[in-house]
Amino acid sequence: MPRRLSVHPDRLLPARPELRDIARELYAEVADLPIISPHGHVPAQWFADDVRFDNPTALLLTPDHYLNRVLHAHGVPLEHMGVGQGDFSATQAREAFRTFCRHWKEFRGTPMKFWFEAQLVEVFGVDLEPGEDSADEIYDHIDGRLGEEQFRTRALHDRFGIELIATTDDPCDDLTAHRRIAEDPEWSATVVPTFRPDRYLEPARPTWNEDVDRLAEVSGHDTGTYSGWVAAMEARRAHFKAHGAVSSDHAHLDAGTLALSAVESEQLYARARAGTITAEDGARLRRGMLLEQARMASEDGLVMTLHPGAWRNHHGATFERFGPDVGADFAVATDYVRPLQPLLDAFGTHPNFQLVVFTLDETVFSRELGPMASFYPSVFVGAPWWFIDSPDAILRYRRAVTESCGFGKTSGMIDDTRALLSIPARHDMARRLDSGYLAELVADHRLTLDEARDTAHDLVVRQPRLAFKR
Repeated sequence: MPRRLSVHPDRLLPARPELRDIARELYAEVADLPIISPHGHVPAQWFADDVRFDNPTALLLTPDHYLNRVLHAHGVPLEHMGVGQGDFSATQAREAFRTFCRHWKEFRGTPMKFWFEAQLVEVFGVDLEPGEDSADEIYDHIDGRLGEEQFRTRALHDRFGIELIATTDDPCDDLTAHRRIAEDPEWSATVVPTFRPDRYLEPARPTWNEDVDRLAEVSGHDTGTYSGWVAAMEARRAHFKAHGAVSSDHAHLDAGTLALSAVESEQLYARARAGTITAEDGARLRRGMLLEQARMASEDGLVMTLHPGAWRNHHGATFERFGPDVGADFAVATDYVRPLQPLLDAFGTHPNFQLVVFTLDETVFSRELGPMASFYPSVFVGAPWWFIDSPDAILRYRRAVTESCGFGKTSGMIDDTRALLSIPARHDMARRLDSGYLAELVADHRLTLDEARDTAHDLVVRQPRLAFKR
């Protein structure tokens, strides 16, 4: 017989009774507040087309590299879960869901279990634990619900109470989907693009010259020179801002920035265009280009977010077969004080510049990021993301940064996901954990209950608005 599934009302709250009572009270204050999601990867096209999802596997499993990475580690081929398979039949989709359910125990102790259970119970009304003997029943139940109007993309957005959601977009995107959403008289929602120029800042990429040619075509500026590249970037940033963008997003292997002279920038750029630049000089040019993006941000007001420290596509054969973003990316040690000094020396106190810094290396929260945010008005410490968006790591983050920069220089929850249905679960997890952390401060008489209530509200509403200039 399948086991029954339920989610405990006190999940993730402190176990100690004297703390749990306080945490319950704090959580009740914020549980139903709107979701502000200023950084994520849900495609705008889903909202523009108000899509109806094909089946449970296509919605919940195939696009979720968190889940597929764990399954792959336990011997499940990625293609078996639909990854990289343009033609994945209904029979294959069902079998993939069965495979996932057979491996359900492998997710014990992970945040993926918390998110997935919340989706099953709170979104779909499923009361069965995933397993070999329940897979088909769960699949059929979800499949049936996906045919209902209330499970189309826009209805889910409204049901989840999303106040703002940002997508992540290539600078050459014409943003037609965003324009359609903004101009639709029948649906009022705030779906904004995010400017993601990484590929145009990486001269070592095999497609860099081709990408820069495309940038010229779309922007109307000749990118044959570095100054032309700068003009093209400025034009595309203005296009994004005109379509509601509030931030740019940057994810390179390191956080390095350099103040290059105009002469050196042009020389390095010319070598990059000629295909003769060395790896060392390519990194130097990229760091100069990143500082140039900061200069643009100080002028156009887009918040700059930085996500360094991921070694992407670590396994060559997987990348060649399936492409990026399938789970073969890993964290590397990353420092910030030295690499960001040129950027912050130039713009750290600029009144129009704002930088939200994320990390995969939690050792720097108390050593570097918290102290930097405690000095620079422009710097906010981003929430734990990717490999450390988990309960224990989130609590370590709060303890590590609060002693330096308090709560007011943190970003609020950032879900950073393309899995639409997991968004409420991710935000709920953060609200529960923050309520528990604040309960400790109340019990220790470091905060009054009223101060904790106010702070809990700030972390959900004030901080993301402040960090992203909303």
